[in-house]
Amino acid sequence: MLEGKLGLVFGVANRRSIAWGIGQALANAGARLAFTYQDRVGDTVNDLVATLPKNPFTLACDVLDDAQVDRTFEQVDREFGGLDVLVHSIAFAPREALENPFVETSREAFRTAMDISAFSLVQLARKSAPLMEKRGGGSIITMTYLGSDRVFPKYNVMGVAKAALESSVRYLASDLGAKNIRVNAISAGPIRTLAARSIQGFPKMEEHVREVAPLRRNTEAGEVGDVALFLASDLSRNVTGIVLFCDSGYHVLGM
Repeated sequence: MLEGKLGLVFGVANRRSIAWGIGQALANAGARLAFTYQDRVGDTVNDLVATLPKNPFTLACDVLDDAQVDRTFEQVDREFGGLDVLVHSIAFAPREALENPFVETSREAFRTAMDISAFSLVQLARKSAPLMEKRGGGSIITMTYLGSDRVFPKYNVMGVAKAALESSVRYLASDLGAKNIRVNAISAGPIRTLAARSIQGFPKMEEHVREVAPLRRNTEAGEVGDVALFLASDLSRNVTGIVLFCDSGYHVLGM
């Protein structure tokens, strides 16, 4: 499905990462990929990427550092000569902002969560657009969660950041559509990633979803990867500006 496509994946931290599930799906469908990593997980990411076909390469990139972001896209352009798919699977909020009541969120914690979790999509989309234009268009995919729309205990400022992210998806879809660049989000059910483990009570959240979701099971990263494969492929050529749920149907429930 993606033979000849070129992709850049942000957000792999370890084998449980949603970004890794997506990366595997895209690579196995024929895409040639590049992956970014933060220094603290560089060895882990390099070991994972080495298992994929088509000789993917890795780049150190912290989205809070504009110079690193610029260098990343310059390197991708030199290596690929363009870009078809961007995967944005990045989110962060300081621990205290997740543990304390939302009303106690500090200005700095709010700014950090919004910058890393929402603005980074705008930043990466802006840098991707010229590379995608070279290829006649492209697909930008980001990750969100139902906490953008409903209150989940201890999700707090991250829910607000995800709401901003989803709104950004719609505005970016409008801005970039004329260039044949599609922008969509996947809203996954609870997955036991490194980030999810920092949310107090996460195991109870998993258990609850497994018991009441229409499909009576939790979501796996590989399932999200398959949804991303659809959004990255030409099968979704007329789909943009949406939030596509992959959560065993949990989002349809009222109680």
